[in-house]
Amino acid sequence: MTDQTRLAPGDAAPDFTLPSDTESEVSLGGLRGKKVIVYFYPAAMTPGCTKQACDFTDSLSSLQAAGYEVLGISPDKPAKLAKFRERDGLTITLLSDPDKNVLREYGAFGEKKLYGKTVEGVIRSTFVVDEDGKIAVAQYNVKATGHVAKLRRDLGLG
Repeated sequence: MTDQTRLAPGDAAPDFTLPSDTESEVSLGGLRGKKVIVYFYPAAMTPGCTKQACDFTDSLSSLQAAGYEVLGISPDKPAKLAKFRERDGLTITLLSDPDKNVLREYGAFGEKKLYGKTVEGVIRSTFVVDEDGKIAVAQYNVKATGHVAKLRRDLGLG
């Protein structure tokens, strides 16, 4: 395994501006003053990623009530993200990072094990960015299923 940059609590969250599934630009810096959950997933419309996106959607109103916004980022193009939203009734913000620059800045792209082989790809990861733009929580290699419930417990949201 190569040594990849990993973010840790207290680090400044790398700022980004990416296109959403509606082609509008979303900037992390534009959400300063809010707590933001940024999660990276490999591909829209695959079973694990769909489960995770649906779990975040199901929790969105309670997360927003606790002051959190949710941004899901994958290498998919905006048009595919729009289909994903429509197909699964997603209400979270989906962002497109086809160049994988933001994925790399967060340490969410690189070597990983897949079915016993080392491959390069998206490392399913979740970050909580505080109101000041600092990393509050950094979780790498998270599971698609049950992750949102665990994150809610970690954040003291039950």
